[in-house]
Amino acid sequence: MFRLWAKIFKDNHLLKDTVIRDDSDDTRTHKVFRALDEVIYQFDLGKPVWLDATVTEFRRHDKARFTQDNFIESIDFDYLEIHVIEED
Repeated sequence: MFRLWAKIFKDNHLLKDTVIRDDSDDTRTHKVFRALDEVIYQFDLGKPVWLDATVTEFRRHDKARFTQDNFIESIDFDYLEIHVIEED
């Protein structure tokens, strides 16, 4: 089982969160991208851009923050954080 926890923060307060579960036999990368697509659908957001710093952070900690720099349109929160909380 693969689970990804997504959270939206503003002024150090948690505004929204969700956990996406994926039981498929797909690769980890596909699971992450599919889960992120589900998160942006649930939160009604534009698709964030994976900057080099974002990729490095995610590889190192299984966690990434998407700030205004990662989005083309304006966002009304400080950042979207994703975190892999379970992998098979």
